[in-house]
Amino acid sequence: MDYSIKTGDITKQRTACLILGVFSRRQLSALAQEIDKAGKGALSKILKRGDMNGESGQQVMLYDVPGVLAERVLLIGLGKPRDFGLKEFRKAMTGVIGTLDKGHAIDAVCGLTDLEIQDVSIYQAMRDAVLAAEEAVYRFDETKSDVKKRPRPLKRLTLFLSDRRRLKTAQKGLEHGQGIARGIQLTKNLANLPGNICTPTYLAEQARKLGRKSNKLKIQVLEENQMQKLGMGALLSVSRGSRQPAKLIIMEYKGGRPNSKPVILVGKGLTFDAGGISIKPAAAMDEMKYDMCGGASVFGSIQACVEMELPLNVIGVVPSSENLPDGDANKPGDIVTSMSGQTIEVLNTDAEGRLILCDALTYIERFEPAAVVDIATLTGACIVALGDQASGLMTNHQALADELLAAGQQTGDRAWQLPLWDDYQEQLDSNFADMANIGGKGAGTITAGCFLSRYTKKFKWAHLDIAGTAWKSGKAKGATGRPVSLLCQFLLKRSGQSE
Repeated sequence: MDYSIKTGDITKQRTACLILGVFSRRQLSALAQEIDKAGKGALSKILKRGDMNGESGQQVMLYDVPGVLAERVLLIGLGKPRDFGLKEFRKAMTGVIGTLDKGHAIDAVCGLTDLEIQDVSIYQAMRDAVLAAEEAVYRFDETKSDVKKRPRPLKRLTLFLSDRRRLKTAQKGLEHGQGIARGIQLTKNLANLPGNICTPTYLAEQARKLGRKSNKLKIQVLEENQMQKLGMGALLSVSRGSRQPAKLIIMEYKGGRPNSKPVILVGKGLTFDAGGISIKPAAAMDEMKYDMCGGASVFGSIQACVEMELPLNVIGVVPSSENLPDGDANKPGDIVTSMSGQTIEVLNTDAEGRLILCDALTYIERFEPAAVVDIATLTGACIVALGDQASGLMTNHQALADELLAAGQQTGDRAWQLPLWDDYQEQLDSNFADMANIGGKGAGTITAGCFLSRYTKKFKWAHLDIAGTAWKSGKAKGATGRPVSLLCQFLLKRSGQSE
């Protein structure tokens, strides 16, 4: 969709639809009051008939409203003014854009971006307006043979701003919103593809395709023979059960000063996870194509960096493999040697994500990172603990955790910090190796974090477990694009570009 910002007289906006807000008890927003005045009380008269009272989510479409040049006026209920915050703003934006995209208005002027939103700057309002709009119009139909096209989908959205003095800041928010939205779209598209299409080789090809878009982006893909020479026995042990060769994908975005240390994002790229010999139950196993959502979020974040021309050095690393049962697959009780030289007893072959991540975490030591964040659909225990509301967060550096938590709060893509105490490390003890790959029934998310922490002694590191937030099940099944918003806000803040 095309986006722009307009200022001026709201009554003079020539458009197929003008979007205006109404608060509870039929209280017109400031722009709606201007329209009402120009139309000699037309909106007030309609509201008094009782079709809407401004409760959150209510919508009324009006035609031929006097005093305006718009063909239609869409009123959206906003609830109580004192309760109208970022969450309510996003809900309103998603609702009206979804309505218009199914209707016959190919363009619209949105007055919601001119509202006073609690603790939200005009920069963030514009940015989140774009993100909410793109969420509403997103469709995945790449694997359907008969795609029914909407007759007149929404193509152009103009975000209205009454105060020209804030135009420069608003424009920056719009541009950043578009960049992040494209990153989220890439993340969703990769994650929604089935495992027979989105293989490790396919991901590597998409990285090279992304690299051709910018001279600031360098792509490198390590093959299995190269990983073998580096001693990546943990990563390669996972791919032994698959006919698809593993890949280690490195995407270096060089937007900052040449000698400044990079921020590194490491994403788990299991393009399909059957559990290996410790095979998963059949129910909902199709959703294990989403086990590469961590890797997909790294792709999306790197794309957003390119789109926003972020003045920061960022490296995305995606270890990618399949985890399938086979005569050569890992067996419970096998012992593998990681790139760090530490040995691992594989007590459960379905705890494979940490095996591919640990070698990737050792590999990135060569870049001397300023900070490292790994992102992975790592444990079902995280879903039990936090549901689909928040991602789990663990760290060896509290200041880094605070940055990520703040980014999550600001974007609504929240995380919740879990402890990483030494007490939990004992659960990984093994009689036969330096450590086991699982820590028993209790604290499964934390012991997975403890496992990874043993490979992060040389840098500041945080771990995001997105098992509950990366996709939705049931009728609304599909990737969410999380935590790209969180990661992009974190990177924007680090580069001094967030406001």
